[in-house]
Amino acid sequence: MSAEPRSTLPPVRLPSDAELARDALVAPLFARAVRLARWVGPGTRVDGNGELDRAQLPDAAAALGLDPADAGARADASRAWRAALDTGLVELTGAGEPEGLDGAPETAGVGAGEFGGAAAGEDLARVTGGAPAEVLDLWLSALDAVLADAAVPELDDLVDALGEGGTIDFDRLDWNPQREADFLDGILANLYLITVDEGGADRGGAVPLPVLAASMVVPDGMARPTDAVLEQVSDAMMRLDDQFRQLEPIGLVEYHPVEEGVLEETDEEEPAAAGPRELDAEEVSRYGMVRLTPLGLYGLRARMREAGITAPAVGELADKGADALLDAVCDYPEFAAQAEIEQWLAGRESAAAVAELLTAARGADAGAPLRRLRCQQALASVGAAAEPAVRAVLDDPELGGLARVWLAERGTVDVPAPDGAMVYWLTVDTIAAQLAADGAAVELPLLMESLTAHHAGFFDQAWRVEHPAVADVLEAMGRLHPDRKAAKEARKAAYKARSRRH
Repeated sequence: MSAEPRSTLPPVRLPSDAELARDALVAPLFARAVRLARWVGPGTRVDGNGELDRAQLPDAAAALGLDPADAGARADASRAWRAALDTGLVELTGAGEPEGLDGAPETAGVGAGEFGGAAAGEDLARVTGGAPAEVLDLWLSALDAVLADAAVPELDDLVDALGEGGTIDFDRLDWNPQREADFLDGILANLYLITVDEGGADRGGAVPLPVLAASMVVPDGMARPTDAVLEQVSDAMMRLDDQFRQLEPIGLVEYHPVEEGVLEETDEEEPAAAGPRELDAEEVSRYGMVRLTPLGLYGLRARMREAGITAPAVGELADKGADALLDAVCDYPEFAAQAEIEQWLAGRESAAAVAELLTAARGADAGAPLRRLRCQQALASVGAAAEPAVRAVLDDPELGGLARVWLAERGTVDVPAPDGAMVYWLTVDTIAAQLAADGAAVELPLLMESLTAHHAGFFDQAWRVEHPAVADVLEAMGRLHPDRKAAKEARKAAYKARSRRH
């Protein structure tokens, strides 16, 4: 994919390959391609472009269980035939390769008015006899072909752009293949990001089409789009409406199309004096709604990885060490970090896993506080069998605080009370971790306010803490603390902490 999403993508939660392969096999377009590959025989005729002879389209439609007299059914049969060719489920036996868009054959083949044949390809055996990964490879080939077709202008536009000699006038068409492919890639990348940010297709809802169109058209920082920009959004919506209709049969998305006439209705509305009104969910859905399927998430992730983009999946760290786990989940949203941690723990003995996690959580580097927070998150998922490993670090200056928290939350007896230095160190460490996880979280100012309200003279003690992040934490409290007096005290304390270290 040519889109450039943010450098660290949240991990996607995917079903097993077996489940995804089942989804691929029931995707309408792929399922029809398989059926045509089983239908093809010695009497099958294809033209110089590899297309099925028009006279055989009714038979192909009937083989798919469609009405052979229906033009739409015959068009579906033609699309399924193209998918079968693109995936290698069907192979040509004497016909040439498809022509290029300029009308010139890409390779030598049968002449005009001549026909070749076709037969089931070797890859057909992979559908029933191959591993799930082989089925998914075939489906990905079909997806690539469908995405390429979706970036091509509609047939009516191509007809309008025909020049002398039946060739396409690309200047008149105003179509740039790379630009169109990049636009669709960008839209799908944004849809992927929205979906994985919400936890995957099993949690994420459908996305309004105007939101996706605006994500590619409206300039960053434009609070209120101009009429010209809104017109571009409308144009983009209609392009996407056609493209998502093409992408739904391959199983990439679930799509509710733009309702006919809805954009014209919007144009005719008089602007309200108080500004645009809020639309309810039913009204929003009239403008189109799209949702990535689990199979769609798998397909887009595969394309991103092929393009060199790091797109992690939950479960990839299950066989890695605790250090790799904690380092990675520091960049994940909390729900994704929890899912990854649970899979990592599932294959390990609790006491040994906890000891490994605690060892990996140590450190004085900038990432250490967040590693310890993720370690604490992991400990919350572990039962009583981990208690010996946790008690073993009670005297550790970096881990003793979180060990006491874990033991206290379980009502464990004989837990030694922390001294004042450990309490303040743990407080600084916790705030540093929260700042690293989400420095803009609305809960942080409330946490800071609670700390200073319950600890008189907090800043007089905090600047003395032997923690590498103490000055940064105090500076953040100076920016974020809701009480102006406390914020001023925090800034003074930050200055003292920095002076002390120099």
